[in-house]
Amino acid sequence: MNLNHENGNRTVEKRPIKPLTTRQERKLVDYLDEAFLQLTRNFKKRTEASSTLKTLPTYLEAVRQILAIVLQIPPVDPSTSLRIAYMLRLTGDALSSIPGYTLGSDETTTRDTLQDLVDFLDDLDQAWIAVLQNQIWDPESAEGVDLVLPAEIEGLSSSPETNGHPVARTLKSTPPSQTDVTRLRSLLFAGQSSLEEWLAHERGSGGEEEPQDVSSMLSRMGLLDDFDSLFVRTLNFLGGFAGNVARNTVDPLDEAVMEDTSCA
Repeated sequence: MNLNHENGNRTVEKRPIKPLTTRQERKLVDYLDEAFLQLTRNFKKRTEASSTLKTLPTYLEAVRQILAIVLQIPPVDPSTSLRIAYMLRLTGDALSSIPGYTLGSDETTTRDTLQDLVDFLDDLDQAWIAVLQNQIWDPESAEGVDLVLPAEIEGLSSSPETNGHPVARTLKSTPPSQTDVTRLRSLLFAGQSSLEEWLAHERGSGGEEEPQDVSSMLSRMGLLDDFDSLFVRTLNFLGGFAGNVARNTVDPLDEAVMEDTSCA
């Protein structure tokens, strides 16, 4: 996704929305669970010829495709929690898998790969802002737009009193729970630490007699500011930099297992 963040003065188009039907939601869950399964399988065998995700750029592209679908889940109950659950799962999977790849010794290729990584993480940051505010994702502008719920919507009722006739029901959009917010904050803090350790390791294994520190390497590539501001929108939205915030860190791999269980 090529996100356009220049939205400060943009007029937000408010769009009506309908919830997924039970059949639509079931098909979507089946599709996403299979997509996550294939993502995990190909990541685990990334060093084998049969894997479709041998490099970090191919992995990021696969995750982007899943992210684009997850963001299209309407933030209307009962699907609101589904979108959040899959976003947490995707975030945990991605942040635990990225350090599993190597960057290589060619600086030009490394710089291109790190730029791709920064772009993906920036996409994810922007996506979370939309999800946390229960916004609809607009794939054309690549940003969230305000959700407008109709006062009520007609649908078939399974209640015996209505004999299957259309009845009006009120729609709502439940905000993320405190548990979801805590999980997200923990994932992002842990992910930042894992990325720093990964970059330090990759920098040290680059074959240089006196390898530069990570900051110098990123500065030379013009990427230092990008890495310093990872997830800045989401963490600021969550109040993540407040002095009294407790960083109860959850390892991204453990979180991914938790999400696999909860979405099963």
